[in-house]
Order: sequence, then structure tokens, then C-alpha cells
Amino acid sequence: MRFLRRSLVGLFLMSLTTALLIAGGYRFYSAFQERQAREGTSAPARERQFAVNVVTVTPSRLVPVLSTYGEVEASRTLELRMPAGGRVIELSERFEEGGAVKAGDVLMRVDPADAAAALRVAQADVQEAKAELSEAERALLISVDDLAAARAQTDLRTAALERQENLQTRGVGSASAVETAALSEASARQAVLSKRQSLANAEARVDQAKTGVLRAQIALEEAERSLGDTTLVAEFDGVLTGVVGALGAIVNANEQVGSLIAPDALQVAFRISTQQYSRLVGDQRALPRLPVTVSLDVAGVDLTATGEVTRESAAVGDGQTGRLLFARLDVSAGLRPGDFVNVRIDEPELTNVARIPSSAVDASQTVLAITDESRLEVRDAPVLRRQGDDVIVDATAIAGRQIVAERSPLLGAGIRVRVNGAEPDTNAQSAADANSDMVALSDDQRAKLIAFVDGNTRMPEEARARIKEQLAADEVPAELITRLESRMGS
Repeated sequence: MRFLRRSLVGLFLMSLTTALLIAGGYRFYSAFQERQAREGTSAPARERQFAVNVVTVTPSRLVPVLSTYGEVEASRTLELRMPAGGRVIELSERFEEGGAVKAGDVLMRVDPADAAAALRVAQADVQEAKAELSEAERALLISVDDLAAARAQTDLRTAALERQENLQTRGVGSASAVETAALSEASARQAVLSKRQSLANAEARVDQAKTGVLRAQIALEEAERSLGDTTLVAEFDGVLTGVVGALGAIVNANEQVGSLIAPDALQVAFRISTQQYSRLVGDQRALPRLPVTVSLDVAGVDLTATGEVTRESAAVGDGQTGRLLFARLDVSAGLRPGDFVNVRIDEPELTNVARIPSSAVDASQTVLAITDESRLEVRDAPVLRRQGDDVIVDATAIAGRQIVAERSPLLGAGIRVRVNGAEPDTNAQSAADANSDMVALSDDQRAKLIAFVDGNTRMPEEARARIKEQLAADEVPAELITRLESRMGS
């Protein structure tokens, strides 16, 4: 029992001693850490440098391209309608959907029996009217001769009356003879009046006969036209579409049996915004005839046609905006009315502009340009046009500068950056570290470092020139030497 009790007491004392040692060590470590935190100084934080993709802005003259969509239309279309109704007795072999016909080709003919009979009746009426006219003209000639004879008879009666009056004046004649002569003269004059009335009636009959002939000729022409209306003829070279009809079918008058389209006379109608329209018009009062390129993607193969803008719609239209323009196509191989195509218009040329990625410009139309110290600054770049994923900007404020091609929320004015694919800007890093040590180089070291810098093709020319300028000085930053030697592998 005594041995067991002593063993337990010894174990307890050993455990207590161990605990006191651990507590003492922890207190000592805590005091040491507190002293280090109170007396020690942390290493200065190193400025973060971001890698960016850049583009160099080169001012130039560019022709913006306005891109929109439009629909191909036929500028020359003819509705095929049968003016006369009847049973179809003849159809052209090309009277089918997509059939190509020539001007003057007979497309359809209906039964002309009734029209031909009406034409023959009209021809008979013309002959009858001409016969009536001939008879009236002969009667007119007879009436003229009768009037001439009556006037001659009147002249004789007048001369006889004068003789009787002369004889009576000399006392030879009698009053009864004079009276008889006067009565004869009056009767003759009455006959002249009657003949003149007959002449007037004959002239009126001639006029009526001429009118009858004219009416008969008009009826004849109408009958000929009715006979011609039984045949449908192509007015110009074109392609048929929407054809309806078959042999033996009954066609009503003025019924549409198809349409004729001139495939080489196409136009495209497209709508642009009012802002785009104002840019096209510019200072001119009228819309200029700008060149147009139309393309249709068919199974990976583009059908392309060229043309020019010819006119614009007179009204905007209910519920519409912008302007509706029309362009005549010069070559339209493969395009058909109804095709939905892409339309590209060459706008007036712009000067002193640059085309850059749209991701380089923010909503306020500014870009981030890189300074000589490899830091970013905000520069104005007004957006003039948008061209797909790129924009055309005014290059006045950024000419010859390197700008960030892809902006991100981490980038802003004053941020230090490094161009992807180029060596870091060592001069800027050395200038940022004011406490860097300066080291004097030997001629061999200086020549070796300068040769390495000249042979580094990935380093930008501006950075290479700054580093060589530093290496040419009497004292060179030690950090710069260390960085160059680490890249040389020494």
C-alpha cells in the first residue's frame, strides 16, 4: 500500500510539473509575439500590376458601312387577267409556275366564237352605214342641181317681169301682163326656197350618214378589241407566277390567272432609323444615290448583288419609325422577290478616325490610354459609328496612343498595367520604389546588360529605351540589375 501511495503521489507531482512548464512556455511565447507585434515593422506592400491587351490608335480615313435588312421586290410586275370570259381552248406550254416567256407569246386563249360573230355583225353595220352615206351624198348632188335650176328659172321670170314693166312704161304693154309676170317671178322664187330646203335636208342626211359610219366603225373597233381580249399575250420578257387555269375551264371576265415578273428588274426595300437617314443626307436636301450591296446567305454560299439607292417613301406609315428606302439592283442573279436579305450601304467618308474594339469604349465614350509610366489615364473617344463588334471613334485625343482593348471593373485611371506579351516596365517599377539601392556597374557588366536588352524582342521599344537610359547612368538600381540578370540566367 505504501508503494502504491508513493507512486500515485509521484505521478501527480510529475503531471503538475509538466502543466506548469507548458503554461510557462505559452506565456513566454505570447509575450514574445506581443513584443514582436509592438516593436516589429511589416514589409511595405508591393503595388499590384495588371496585365492588359492593348491596341495602337492610328488615325486614318474610313468609309463607314451601314448594315440593315430588307426585302427584295419586283419593280416591274404585271397581273395577268382575262378581259373576256369564256371556256379556255388554248394554253401555252410555258403557262406554269416559273415558266419563262417572251414578249408577244400567247399564254391563254378562250373560245372566240361569240366575239368573232359580233365582229362580223359590226363589219356588216359599217358597210351598211357607208352605203347610206353614199346614197346621201348622191341625193345632195341632185339637190344642188335642182337648186341651180330653180335659180335659173327665177332669173328668167325676173327678166320677163322687167320687160313687161318697160313696155308698160312706153305705153305698149298692159297691166295684166305685168301682173302675170310678177306672179310667175314670185312662184319661181318660192320654188328656189323649196329647193334650198331640199338641199339642207340632203346635207343633214349626209351628216347623219357620216355619224352612222363613225358609230359603225367604233362598234367594229370594239368588236375587234373584244376578239383580241380572248387571247392573253405576254407584254414583256419575264417569269410566270401564281398561274391558275386549265384547258376546258371557264374563266370569268377580268379574272386573274397569274402574274408576270421581270426577273432582271428587281429592287430592295429596307428601313433605317432617322439618325442613320440624317447621316446619309448630310448637308444635302435630297437623298444621294449611294452604292448598295445586297447579300443572301444560302447554305453557306452568299448570293450577292449591287445597286444604288434611288428613292425614299413619301410617308413614314402608321406605327412605323425611321425611313423606308428603295434601291435598284443592277445584277440580281439568284435573287427572287420576297427574299429577306442583308443590305450594306457605304456612307460618306470620315477623316481622322480610328476603328477600335467596342469593348475598349465605355458608356461615357472614353477609353483608357497607357502613359509613359505604364499607368492608365482616361481619354475622350466620341463614338461616330458602330461596325459590328468594332466602333469608329474620333481619334483626335488618342492619336498614336496605346489603349486598353478590353476594359474591366478592375481598371481605372492611375492603375499600373503591363502589356501582355511584353516585358514589365522596369523603369516605372524602380521609380516607384524610392528606397531601392543604387549600384555602380563595370563596363563589362553594362555592355552585357545593354546587349541583353537589345536582343529582347518581346520588350516594347519605349521600355527598351528607358532601360538602356538607366543602364547608361553612373549608378543603376540594384533591383533592375537583379531582374535583368535573373532573365539572363546568370
